[in-house]
Amino acid sequence: MSERVVDARGSFCPGPLMELISNMKMMQVGDTLELLSTDTGSAADVPEWIKKVGHEMVDTEQDGEGTWHIRVRKAK
Repeated sequence: MSERVVDARGSFCPGPLMELISNMKMMQVGDTLELLSTDTGSAADVPEWIKKVGHEMVDTEQDGEGTWHIRVRKAK
């Protein structure tokens, strides 16, 4: 299993979600990805997409600088 970090800070909707989707396609089941995003919409859009396609949300948090750290595990 591997972990990947995708830095989408400074990108606006739908940029961070599109970055997540394209990277998830290249990953293996069980791999995790951490999406870094300054777009507040990502905190709602990403979990919604993850639920829709059947992957696993690991964690979501916002740091003191306004960056969302959204961790996802590929489930299928």
